Amino acid sequence: MPPKKLKIPVRKAVLGLAPYNAPKEGRAKKLRLDFNENTVGCSPAVLRALSRITAEQMGIYPEYQETTKRLARFFRVRPAQMHLTNGIDDALHLIADTFLEDGDSVLIVEPTFDMYRFFSELAGARVTALRYDDEMRFPVDAVIEHLRRPAEIAPRVLFIATPNNPTGTVVPKSDLRRILNAVTRTLVLVDEAYFDFSGETILPWIRRYPNLLVARTFSKSAGLAALRVGCLFGNPELLAVMRGACSPYPVNTAALVAAEAAVADKRFAQNYTKEILLSRALLEQGLQQFGARIYPSGANFVLADFGPRAHRLVKALERKGILVRERKDFPREGFVRISAGTRADTRKLLRAMKEIL
Repeated sequence: MPPKKLKIPVRKAVLGLAPYNAPKEGRAKKLRLDFNENTVGCSPAVLRALSRITAEQMGIYPEYQETTKRLARFFRVRPAQMHLTNGIDDALHLIADTFLEDGDSVLIVEPTFDMYRFFSELAGARVTALRYDDEMRFPVDAVIEHLRRPAEIAPRVLFIATPNNPTGTVVPKSDLRRILNAVTRTLVLVDEAYFDFSGETILPWIRRYPNLLVARTFSKSAGLAALRVGCLFGNPELLAVMRGACSPYPVNTAALVAAEAAVADKRFAQNYTKEILLSRALLEQGLQQFGARIYPSGANFVLADFGPRAHRLVKALERKGILVRERKDFPREGFVRISAGTRADTRKLLRAMKEIL
């Protein structure tokens, strides 16, 4: 018997959404350099901590107070200035749920993390997208011009990633300061998912700017992408309002335990970050030798312009079990984003590229 057609009305905002290009299934046995994941995995201390979770802990709902206190000490903020989230995606969803009405304006600078647009459009907002220029420079003057528009058309939320994904570029602090000094009614989210690889942060600025939120994740350098745990930082009054729109248990107990163990193992984090920075330099050097144009990166990946060779290269690498990501959200084709794994990962990639190119 054929299934009946769906007769339940669906929101127009949902019908018009473009689905997020998530990683393909069956990636475990391949060299994953396509979604900026940690190719080493988490600290052994995290695995030991997870193995000690008791049956009793599994049977009760998560408790956040003690973990929030410990993580707040690590990030050098007060517990009231921090909110745990189910990865940064959950933080973005929470921002949209709290601050965006149907028809509100949201400002982004593309190419950037796709989920800024996704959650904004899901909320029914109108997204205005400025663009990085050909040198991948952030258009700070154009952003400020939009922020200074009359209240009824000014953006309700501005999303900024620094380092930016997929360009890898870092927005200068001087530009961020100009933006935050210009805003009055606009919430500014600064996404620092790749902070560990740039060392550039404005997290202490949450004490000065009440319109500022800063996001961090444990998915990258900590290697906890599978557990989905992140943090939002901001003015306590702002976060208190957001908690009213939040589900009661967004982060599971295993993620809480893993996050605490990850920040406690500082040596692992330092060694991993050092390895990735060395690998990124090796990757940049190798890509230039193949004639690709690269852009300065503060993240754990490099954006490279291969021109007409890009699509063939990506498919040939995939046949060799090496995954990189072709970016098609640029004005022209040719851009490939390549994650920096370990130096051994990068050498394997470069050897394969030499055979192909």
